[in-house]
Amino acid sequence: MESTPARELGAGMFILLGFASLFFLATQTTNVESYVNDKGYTVTARFEDVAGLKERAPVTMAGVTIGRVERISFDPKALNAVVSMRISPEFDEIPDDSDAAILTAGLLGSKYVGIGPGGSETYLKNNSQIQLTQSAIVLENIIGKLLFKLGMENDSSKPAE
Repeated sequence: MESTPARELGAGMFILLGFASLFFLATQTTNVESYVNDKGYTVTARFEDVAGLKERAPVTMAGVTIGRVERISFDPKALNAVVSMRISPEFDEIPDDSDAAILTAGLLGSKYVGIGPGGSETYLKNNSQIQLTQSAIVLENIIGKLLFKLGMENDSSKPAE
């Protein structure tokens, strides 16, 4: 097959069209605004264990993303993790007695913060703290406890010599 200027131009246009398509898809499927949005208000919650929760993880309520984890820090006095979350401004009527839990998307999926609604007439506002929290369930700890328990049962079932 002989290389002609028309074929080279066609191949170049095809490659250029491919890159333009990839760029279009990347900009349409990625919501960059949700990662850099500084609107809304910040609430904090304290957890004994955040096990795999990362900054920018979703904060959800009833399965709807209402914000993002902004910062995770350690309080050396209380010996727990402090999670700061930025909640979008349209979700400004979350009761202040709501609870927060670190949940897993699927069996081995990524971690996120789920907020369960409370029943209070007053709402969370900027710099509020969620008092009721449930730490992440660490699968390795559960398996370790199960194996330890099974090992203890096997040791106690042996007859004394």
